[in-house]
Amino acid sequence: MAKLYFNFSAMNAGKSTLLLQASYNYQERGMQTLLFTAAIDDRTSVGEISSRIGLNAQAQIYDDNLDLFQTVQKQHKLEKLSAVFVDEAQFLSKQQVWQLARVADDLKIPVMCYGLRTDFQGKLFPGSEALLAIADILREVRTICWCGRKATMVARLDEQGKILEEGDQVVIGGEQTYISLCRSHWSKRQLSSQLGEEPPIQDLKCLPA
Repeated sequence: MAKLYFNFSAMNAGKSTLLLQASYNYQERGMQTLLFTAAIDDRTSVGEISSRIGLNAQAQIYDDNLDLFQTVQKQHKLEKLSAVFVDEAQFLSKQQVWQLARVADDLKIPVMCYGLRTDFQGKLFPGSEALLAIADILREVRTICWCGRKATMVARLDEQGKILEEGDQVVIGGEQTYISLCRSHWSKRQLSSQLGEEPPIQDLKCLPA
């Protein structure tokens, strides 16, 4: 049975890399995939999913006005789709998340969404909130805080490298604008060791769930 997946994490965990790799695995076996990314994300070029390690692929763009179910259904009639991938899924609307659920339920096509769970204020994005509520499978893509613990929160920095407390939920910029922290250091607004020590880096496989 096809399912709706939500792969979530803090910044710089390699979500886009995993998406592109998974899509490539389908295509390598002769199966067709359909990729979506947010129109608002123009960090590289609009309509391109790009990872920090140099992988990239063209994708259809979505904004709040696009009906994702109808778009997938139309493409599925032209060529049989084996999977749908959505990058920057935090920017989906609640309605669009339900449209993707229909893709899995009615069209029997698995849908894999990748995105952030919370913003820099620790609040859920609308798309992430809906996905956490109705996705069949939730998977955490792990990355680490400077202290070596699992990072679950995102902080936004100003031009001087100080943590911002207020601002718009969505600001598109380079990865240097954001930093991933564990909950403890996010709460303390601590960006590095106050003693100037280099913390031990733990293997992600050993991080607590």
